[in-house]
Amino acid sequence: MFQIKTNPSMTRGVIGMAELIYHATVRDIRKSHRNALMGLFLNIMQTVVFVLAFYIMFEVLGMRGSALRGDFLLYIMSGIFLFLTHTKAMSAVINSEGPASPMMQHAPMNTIIAICAGALSSLYLQLLSLFLVLCVYHIAVVPITIDNPAGAMGMLLLSWFSGVAIGVVFLAIKPWAPDFVDVASGVYARANMIASGKMFVANTLPASMIAFFDWNPLFHTIDQARGFIFLHYSPHFSSVSYPLYLSIGLLMLGLMGEFYTRKSASLSWDAGR
Repeated sequence: MFQIKTNPSMTRGVIGMAELIYHATVRDIRKSHRNALMGLFLNIMQTVVFVLAFYIMFEVLGMRGSALRGDFLLYIMSGIFLFLTHTKAMSAVINSEGPASPMMQHAPMNTIIAICAGALSSLYLQLLSLFLVLCVYHIAVVPITIDNPAGAMGMLLLSWFSGVAIGVVFLAIKPWAPDFVDVASGVYARANMIASGKMFVANTLPASMIAFFDWNPLFHTIDQARGFIFLHYSPHFSSVSYPLYLSIGLLMLGLMGEFYTRKSASLSWDAGR
C-alpha cells in the first residue's frame, strides 16, 4: 500500500531479469535431483550408456567401415552429444513452467524467464557432461584432436538453439492440446534416433535419400560438426544457415503463440496435474 512505484532504467531492468533467470535456472537444475552432483552423474551415465550402446551396435553390425577416418568413438560421440543436447533442450522447454503455474503468481516471474531457465539448465548439464566425458576419454583412453574446436562448439550450441526453438513451438500448443504435444514431441524425439543422421555419414548417402533427412536441423548440425571435428571430412549435403534460419523462424512463431496463450491462460489448464 505504501510502496513507491519507480521506473527502473533499461540497464537495471536487464540486470534484474538476468538475475531472475539465474535463480530460476539454479532452481530448475536442482529440480531434477535433490543432490546436484548425483543429477550430474546420472546425466553423464546416460551419455556413456548411449555411446556404449551405439559402439556395440556398430561392432555387431560391422558398420565401422562406414565411419570417418579418425577416432571411431569420437565419431559416435559427435552424434550422441548433439542429439542429446537438442532433445533435452526441447524437453526442458516443453516442461517449463506454464502461464497457469503457481510460480507465475509471483510478480517478477513470467513464462519467458521460465523458458530461459529450462533451456539454460539443460545446456549447463550437457556442457558439463560433455567436458567431463571428453576429459576422461582424453586422459584415460587415448588423446583426442579436434580440428576446429570453435566450429564444433558452435554446432553444439546451434543444436541446443534449434531444440529450444522447437520446444517453444510445442510449449505454445501444449495448453490447447496437451495430449497431442506429448505424442508429437515423443515421436519427434524418437524419429531423431535415425533422422538426425548420427548413425551414418551424410556424404555416403545417395541423392535420393538426402530428401528424407535434410528437413531436420539436427541432421545439418551433426554433419557440419563432424566437418569441424575431423580433418579429412568436408560436408557436402548440409549447411549451417538452414538450421539457424529455421530455428529463428520457429522461435518467433513459438513466442508469438506463447504470448497469445499467456493472455488466454486459465487455472483450469493445470487442474488435472
